[in-house]
Amino acid sequence: MKKNVLEYLEDTVRAYPDRCAYRDIAGQYTFAQVSRMSRAIGSFIGSHCAPGKPVAVFMEKSGAMIVSFLGILYGGCCYCPIDVAMPEERIRRVMDSLSPATVITCPDQQELADRLSLSCPVYDFEKLCGTPEDALLLGRIRSRALDTDPLYILYTSGSTGIPKGVVGCHRMIINNMEWLAEAYPYTPEDVLGSQVPLHFVISLHDIFTPLRFGCCTVIVPPELYSYPARLIECLNENRVSSIFWVPSAISVVAQLKGFEKQLPEYLRYIFFIGEVMPLKQLNYWRSRIPGARYVNMYGSTETHVSMYYEMDREYGDEERLPLGRPCRNIDALILDEEDRQVCPGDGRVGELCIRGAALSLGYYGDPEKTGERFPCNPLVSAYPDRIYRTGDMASYDDGGQILYHGRKDFQIKRMGYRIELGEIETASSAVPQIRECACVYHEKKQMILFLYTSEEKLDTKLLSGGLSRRIPRYMMPNRYIYLETMPRNPNGKIDRKLLKEVYG
Repeated sequence: MKKNVLEYLEDTVRAYPDRCAYRDIAGQYTFAQVSRMSRAIGSFIGSHCAPGKPVAVFMEKSGAMIVSFLGILYGGCCYCPIDVAMPEERIRRVMDSLSPATVITCPDQQELADRLSLSCPVYDFEKLCGTPEDALLLGRIRSRALDTDPLYILYTSGSTGIPKGVVGCHRMIINNMEWLAEAYPYTPEDVLGSQVPLHFVISLHDIFTPLRFGCCTVIVPPELYSYPARLIECLNENRVSSIFWVPSAISVVAQLKGFEKQLPEYLRYIFFIGEVMPLKQLNYWRSRIPGARYVNMYGSTETHVSMYYEMDREYGDEERLPLGRPCRNIDALILDEEDRQVCPGDGRVGELCIRGAALSLGYYGDPEKTGERFPCNPLVSAYPDRIYRTGDMASYDDGGQILYHGRKDFQIKRMGYRIELGEIETASSAVPQIRECACVYHEKKQMILFLYTSEEKLDTKLLSGGLSRRIPRYMMPNRYIYLETMPRNPNGKIDRKLLKEVYG
């Protein structure tokens, strides 16, 4: 029974030392190279940082960034990827929340790191790779390891304007990898095509699957997703057999008729997660790559992958895919407003809650929020049994599969990200002319609408410019709507329900 994800790497490097583990536009890393470099980094981290402390990685998505993660784990710490494309003010808020023991970066990002005036040491990746390995130190660190130790901290949107750091542990990934080995076993010949950024929870699949199965992850250049012909050429050149993408990336290929000239020749696993998958676009893929297995995954940063549904029949364009059933060692509950359990066949809708090995440790430095979203199971009173309240509304279909019915709160799913609309509203303080604002998500058009009041209608460039200094691009509104007055409910609060009815 494994207790640390690095045990996967150690098994695989003995079996396949010269196989490629990670490939990017700059080159590739074999398992032997990954092992050597990460152990060197771990020797440095282990001698300079206290166990369990977070270490930030400030780099563009690359194989080197993944090697940094593994090195941090060897050093007994947990890694936190920082999205270098975020506005500087947001990066500062993340860093203030994280208080990392140190930062690993590269020359391309050194100027930005200097501009941030970080209060912790900043080290260059290449120089850390030259650290002599301290096998005794690494052995002492491993001897104290538990599967509940923190593995990573991934920051997500927060309703107060302060990003939330979700702390994942080794047990989550080990459980997920062992479920994969049962349900979708990879071989060393498989190649994964990585689409999402490494600060996004889906990336865990691309990072750790090679360590478990001896296969390879290829980092697909992000600009290719706008050019399906070049994207498919890349998939075929690298013999990509598995993708785990957000639905919007899959949909773009279909919308641009990307398979008219060439088909992906090697795909056998097509996983998607993060938002509702439009079936019209998915049916385009299924009609042209009928031999692949199509799997709707469900999860969140707080639970990684916790449920799945493999398409086992034809679906019409207007149907909706089930979320499916829980993965191994995971359970799903649906609770109504009185915390009574919704059961198959009763036709009710309630909040989906997850329990078991998929649960993260909670929110970094925020015990109040952790207690709110990770409470004890109200169905169990004799002993503690943590659950995660997803905020997703769900029900059972006639076959016992779980169906999604939208969000309970102001959080949305867009482009694979979970976004707190409240964070966008908080960011509006960057535009002093705004008196009040509210965000509404138009689900059918997948658009964020920003409604505001001010003395007069404001220029769109002024609004978008102010918000872009506070929030990342994927959170930016698609449309700005000026209102003379903001509607109120009887309690004097902004009537978001009415705004949703009118504009959403």
